[in-house]
Amino acid sequence: MASVTSLSASVHQRLATALQAALPEAGAADPLLRRSDRADFQANGILALAKKTKANPRELAGKVTDALPAGGVIGEIEVSGPGFLNITVTDRAITENLAARLADGEGRLGVPLATDPGTTVVDYAQPNVAKEMHVGHLRSAVIGDAVVRLMEFAGETVVRRHHIGDWGTQFGMLIEYLIDHPHELDREQDDDGAAAEGTTAMSNLNRLYKAARTLFDADEDFKARARRRVVALQSGDPLTRELWQRFVDESKVYFHSVFDKLDMEVRDPDVVGESGYNDMLEETCRLLEESGVAVRSEGALCVFFDDVLGADGNPTPLIVRKSDGGYGYAATDLSAIRDRVFHLKASTLLYVVDARQALHFRMVFETARRAGWLNDEVRAVQLAFGTVLGADGKPFKTREGETVRLEDLLDEAVQRATAVVREKDHLGQLTEEEIVQRGTQVGIGAVKYADLSTSASRDYKFDLDQMVSLHGDTSVYLQYAYARIRSILRKAGEARAVAHPELALEDAERALGLHLDRFGDTVAEAATEYAPHKVTAYLYQVASLFTTFYDKCSVLKADTDEQRENRLFLCEVTAATLRRGMDLLGIRTPERL
Repeated sequence: MASVTSLSASVHQRLATALQAALPEAGAADPLLRRSDRADFQANGILALAKKTKANPRELAGKVTDALPAGGVIGEIEVSGPGFLNITVTDRAITENLAARLADGEGRLGVPLATDPGTTVVDYAQPNVAKEMHVGHLRSAVIGDAVVRLMEFAGETVVRRHHIGDWGTQFGMLIEYLIDHPHELDREQDDDGAAAEGTTAMSNLNRLYKAARTLFDADEDFKARARRRVVALQSGDPLTRELWQRFVDESKVYFHSVFDKLDMEVRDPDVVGESGYNDMLEETCRLLEESGVAVRSEGALCVFFDDVLGADGNPTPLIVRKSDGGYGYAATDLSAIRDRVFHLKASTLLYVVDARQALHFRMVFETARRAGWLNDEVRAVQLAFGTVLGADGKPFKTREGETVRLEDLLDEAVQRATAVVREKDHLGQLTEEEIVQRGTQVGIGAVKYADLSTSASRDYKFDLDQMVSLHGDTSVYLQYAYARIRSILRKAGEARAVAHPELALEDAERALGLHLDRFGDTVAEAATEYAPHKVTAYLYQVASLFTTFYDKCSVLKADTDEQRENRLFLCEVTAATLRRGMDLLGIRTPERL
């Protein structure tokens, strides 16, 4: 892999060297380089350095300018105001850097791997067994998948974990009902594929759940048997465990069908539910109690915090083990931390979980720190996400006030997007099969992009009309921009896309080229900060700058062959950047739309 140093990094390094040469006594100094509307870059670090060394800032700026090597990346440099440096890079440097990125045979566009990667366990996409996935499950899945892709691209070792809800007292009721009605979960092999199988599996689970709940509420004998069945499940009774496993397996058929629809890879070995930590719960409690981190209070094993108080002003504890001997979520989450730190050897634990669970995770993480399981070398972070809202600004519900099923939401998005694709194909260039395929890619991409283009911590409104719009900051706009570029390159016929560093660039070419060069820096920042929205903002700007470039600079009818080749080359780099960037978000880029 050939990594390419970005132009900003090259300019930064040259300025830092020149600063040290101009003022050796200052040691290593940061030139504080940033993008500027007055030039390509502006360096503001000289002011602070001059103040620190009691030097004249404009004189120091002049010395730095004199110390810069002639030629190469920096074309013009101007001292402005009290000592700012306005820097313009050469057209040659822009074209050569982009050529080096496109030449990267591994499709990384010259983006280097992280110099000091670690191992991160990402806990995301956590549905519940025997329950339908709803709109509330969307964000953890979409954000988590994008963050995993970004971190892996940056060179981090990533271990995926899907902490499904597969344990609890409700299984006593479900298993007992299945014993009385042994064929309730039976289903025939469905020739219509995974989606149909998933629908059938969930339909059976739903029907059984409702029937079991109705009987549990009405029949005292059944209720007593269901409670005894919970005890049998927890004590490892073989028949009970076997029937419990049927619920888990049927639920996985459904889960995988939904994740397939979301165009998300979820591997079975990465699905480790609450039950996966059952054998650790007792030891977790023992370690916490022996170390004094947890204490007994009213028969329960608790961890107290000075800054977590209830409405009555008394401390609200984290209950690790209940007074009846049962284990709560805290015991499972703490056991998962032990497993991830000591078995998976993680240096970072990332939880993509609803912001409403922030207090729980703050208490769990602090407990793990007190126990010594988390420390300066191993950290845990909650990537807390906001709520999906309806058009009324309230949590997204159906007209009947019920939670929106995730499958219904995705199906409607695909339906709307397919209509857009069909309408745009007014020349009839796509077959019906292609329209349906593109409609799926556009619809699912629209849902993902709308989620990812909002900072995870913020709520966002779910507006399908806006999501599938061809205008504004949407994935559809980016997908059509990519398809448009591929169309231009096909129309070019035998004309080649070749970089010509010797050519002067128009303003629109420069603006596009400079922004394309920032791809690696943007991805690295987004991966480090778990911030996919920074990639969406970057890609939207790529598409916008390409539109301006294409409007102002004739590509296929350029003045000379060399200019046409260079502009086709810019089209190639733009397409490659859009394709790679969208892939990091888990969004497809159809070649034709």
